[in-house]
Amino acid sequence: MKALFVSNDPAIFDAASAVRARMQAYASAIGELHIVSPAGSGALEEQQGTLFLHPVHAWKLFRVRSLAKRAHALILKHGIEIVSAQDPFEHGLAASRAVRGTSAKLHVQVHTDFLSPWFVKGKAPLAPTVHMPFLNHHRQKIAGRILPAAHGIRVVSERVKTSLVARYGERIAEPSVIPVAVDTAVPEPVPLPAHPFTFALIAVGRLEPEKRVEDILIALKLVLGKYPMVGLFIVGDGRERATLERLSRSIGLADRVVFLGNRPDARGLMRSAQTFIQASAYEGYARTLIEAALARVPIITTDVGIVGEVFKSDTDVLVAPVADPAKLSRHIISLLEDNFLRQELSLHAEDAVSAHLAARGDIPARIADDLAKTIQRV
Repeated sequence: MKALFVSNDPAIFDAASAVRARMQAYASAIGELHIVSPAGSGALEEQQGTLFLHPVHAWKLFRVRSLAKRAHALILKHGIEIVSAQDPFEHGLAASRAVRGTSAKLHVQVHTDFLSPWFVKGKAPLAPTVHMPFLNHHRQKIAGRILPAAHGIRVVSERVKTSLVARYGERIAEPSVIPVAVDTAVPEPVPLPAHPFTFALIAVGRLEPEKRVEDILIALKLVLGKYPMVGLFIVGDGRERATLERLSRSIGLADRVVFLGNRPDARGLMRSAQTFIQASAYEGYARTLIEAALARVPIITTDVGIVGEVFKSDTDVLVAPVADPAKLSRHIISLLEDNFLRQELSLHAEDAVSAHLAARGDIPARIADDLAKTIQRV
């Protein structure tokens, strides 16, 4: 089978990256895999076995057109049978244009819960206002055109499948649920930087609006009134970092929140914290929850991604509604006051993840099978 992915991950062009290794595994399962992706000026055409990398150098304004044009040329040159878009938005649009006038089939991957009301909503009565990208409104409309035109759809969780079926019904192909590949190695503990905290929370992820880290800061402020020696480590970087740093100073958390930036040892740092916490507005899968469970740290999370599918509320993880800092704070206090609860949650979450990982099968083989069935079905 000959497949082409329309991607948006420049790390593919880094031979030592995890994403390159993942794409190589996909290529081995598929047979021949071409990938077009925006890339820096130094990225060049590259072949590694049956994996072919095609960088696209274009301004963001012209990126969809450039990706579509390059992908279309590759379809004709190499006899590509199926084109899979990384998302149903800009890359889905590029892929749908690329297959026009060819026999190649259109396949779309959905990695985020874009039909969640929080995909466009940033206001909540009891939480800080988060300014979601206005482009998200447009992306929902693009997806409404692209998904009904796709010959096959892959989603990463049952939550996303349910939302698509509820919205589009029989107008779309039945989505296949294939989870995200996760490194299952259990990391060695990595000490947190020296700190005065007797109870350390850790949040890991991109500092973007949809992660609603503001809610974690407000929850911490509520907790400190009763437990003043609690602290928070934030691992990750993004457009919201400066805003979050200003907020932490303005509400008196400057000495209780430590921003660590991007850290390759994030999973090891998790093992040295007393609790992992996330407050995402929406997730397609929520890989960091899997990583936190493997790191054997108790988890507080919003009801997103694979919560309810992999993790049971109150048994495996403590769950709060989106944009509810007060509930997050009560969960923090529960774990502060109950060592047994922390231990039980950690054990149950690890067991839940072990069962999930055992049942997921060979992800590259499942993706290859999904693409092949899409071709045959049409």
